[in-house]
Amino acid sequence: MRSRLTVAIVGDHDPTFTPHTATDDALRHTAEHLGVHVDTRWVPTAPLETDLSSVRSADALWCAPGSPYQSLDGAVRALRHAREHGVPTLGTCGGCQHMVIEYARTVLGFADAQHAEYDPYASRLFVSELACSLKGATMPVALVPGSTAATLYGEDTTEERYYCDFGLNPEHQQALHDGGLRVSGTDTGGEARVLELPGHPFYLATLFVPQARSLPGRPHPLITGFLRAALAR
Repeated sequence: MRSRLTVAIVGDHDPTFTPHTATDDALRHTAEHLGVHVDTRWVPTAPLETDLSSVRSADALWCAPGSPYQSLDGAVRALRHAREHGVPTLGTCGGCQHMVIEYARTVLGFADAQHAEYDPYASRLFVSELACSLKGATMPVALVPGSTAATLYGEDTTEERYYCDFGLNPEHQQALHDGGLRVSGTDTGGEARVLELPGHPFYLATLFVPQARSLPGRPHPLITGFLRAALAR
């Protein structure tokens, strides 16, 4: 195994935004737990529209909270590269939402798939406003037995914290699942909270923010699995 990793964090960094500082902290907690050195590089989304070099040179990609990004298309290009080239990828909160858009556009063929934060009146909203805001809420998540998420947690239920107002549109949830981006975690109403791509080294999205639960000496299991996949690549 390698002892040094480079993680590209796709998102427009804001040092005052709690989920961004939690992302840095969680990677540090996990690196210490695994005994590896992790170089973290925050990658703004606008330059990704024309230049993916910062993503191509990374061992793993984390698509961070904080949408709307400066460039939805830049984030989508980075995610497509990671998905198609087997780069371990984790998307949390806004990152999860952009993974949905990338997959809907590129794999399912819905070129007009849109996110309501960017265009609330689009005809095909794959990401829509939640019926109730989840900002600051901690809620239960049911995990599909045998899924990557359930295996990493070591159990089929968990509780996680959210920072979002948007999520996968329930009208398109089944199409996304049937199309290969599997729903492996749901809330009590059956709406998607975890998505993963079978057959990929690690391609997992959570609507919640697992980094909020990471602590020194107690890294989050999903983030540990993410970095382990990067080490094994």
